[in-house]
Amino acid sequence: MVKQARVLIKKYFEDHSFVESSIQSFNNFVERELQQIIDENKEIEPTIIPHNIEEFKIKLDKIWVEKPQITEADGSKRDIYPMEARLRKITYAAPVFIEVSAHINGIQRETFKTQIADLPIMLKSKYCHLSKLSREELIKHGEDPDDLGGYFIINGTEKVLINIEDLASNRFMVEKASVGVSEYVGKLFSERGSFKIPHTIEKMKDGIFYLSFTRVKRVPLVVILKALGMLKDEEIMKHISPEGTSDEVLINLFEYGDIKNEEEALDWIAKRIGITQAKDIRVERMKEIIDRYLLPHLGTDSEDRIFKAHNLCKMVKKYIAVENGVVPEDDKDHFANKRIKLAGDLLADLFRVNLKVLIGDLLYNFQRIVKRGKFPSIKVVIRDKLLTQRIYSSMATGSWVGGRKGISQRIQRLNFLETMSHLQRVVSPLSASQENFEARELHATHLGRLCPIETPEGTNIGLRKNLALLTIISEETDEEEILRGLKGLGLKAVI
Repeated sequence: MVKQARVLIKKYFEDHSFVESSIQSFNNFVERELQQIIDENKEIEPTIIPHNIEEFKIKLDKIWVEKPQITEADGSKRDIYPMEARLRKITYAAPVFIEVSAHINGIQRETFKTQIADLPIMLKSKYCHLSKLSREELIKHGEDPDDLGGYFIINGTEKVLINIEDLASNRFMVEKASVGVSEYVGKLFSERGSFKIPHTIEKMKDGIFYLSFTRVKRVPLVVILKALGMLKDEEIMKHISPEGTSDEVLINLFEYGDIKNEEEALDWIAKRIGITQAKDIRVERMKEIIDRYLLPHLGTDSEDRIFKAHNLCKMVKKYIAVENGVVPEDDKDHFANKRIKLAGDLLADLFRVNLKVLIGDLLYNFQRIVKRGKFPSIKVVIRDKLLTQRIYSSMATGSWVGGRKGISQRIQRLNFLETMSHLQRVVSPLSASQENFEARELHATHLGRLCPIETPEGTNIGLRKNLALLTIISEETDEEEILRGLKGLGLKAVI
């Protein structure tokens, strides 16, 4: 039996690497997420354009990454391997190209491909020169054939991106409130692109449910449902309490029964949050806030409003069930409520924020030249060094978007086991100086996923963890794929 187990384990590690999940995550970032980020910022419209033009748009189309290269002092370009990058104290990075087109009055005028950045490449990933090499070829290029890869070379220094453990976004969780008027509080972080918006549902002493998100603070939930197009009291009751017997809902419906249409509801909320313009402008601004900032993961168009209403009803239903003891409270430390951000996800966050900076810079340069009475080519206004420098800076210092520190760390090479351990580290964003006893404890759901022994002593105990040896982190599944599977099992659409 022991012999069979040994053969199985040996076979497993012949086919799989310890850092396989990180490498897959990086490949997914380059192949899919980069294009998604570009699609989020597809059209750029300058506010200042030449007088003789009615409409001017800059469109970002296809993006792709090549293999790592170096540009020498004489301007010549050639492939570079990791060992040369280490010895010459340079970054092992590949050029990122994008197709850009200019559209004047809806007609495409200028189209070209240009380099927008140099992206540091993860060793042994699909875009690394080492990915397909045999042991003999690796030795020939000065590499250790048993080196795992899964890290980057920035200015000649080997850097690893630490995995971050975070609460799952787009999941509604209800727990007992430690402070405040409400006994229970329901929380949800709605994430879409660069937005991550906290939503809070509370029930005050008067029995009214209140929702808070962005600048909308404690607005009655029934009024928001009516603003979203769910106007009939019967319909609201049916979605929250199918039996129609919930007294909690009846109190809420009775309190705001005089609001009869969407416009009244939108105007009521606008006044409540302090928008003081004329009624039409108030209603329009409120529509924009509801579309963009209320549950943006469900969509940001006006036709998505009814889905948002159905989801809010579902959340209130869960809140009431937890409050009445029908359903247990959510456990924040249960691993089903956690997500691990790998290198690819962290780079996507970094790229997304810095692309916005690049677009802002592009618009500034373009509009500055237009003000002088010239009409520049877009080629002139794109600074490829800007994005490169910002990415290099974050990866060299470890300071990430969102104010996080220590994301990129110098890899520990004291011995092979320590290197392996460093590549599989998982860090919680909680502060090491606070108690957070429950977050530090070993949870039953960690077994088989996180190592129950390997954690430092002292202030970081339980906050700095390591993946178990056989852990493979699954990638995010496509929503449409899941829906197809569920519909095949008999799921019926609400609308």
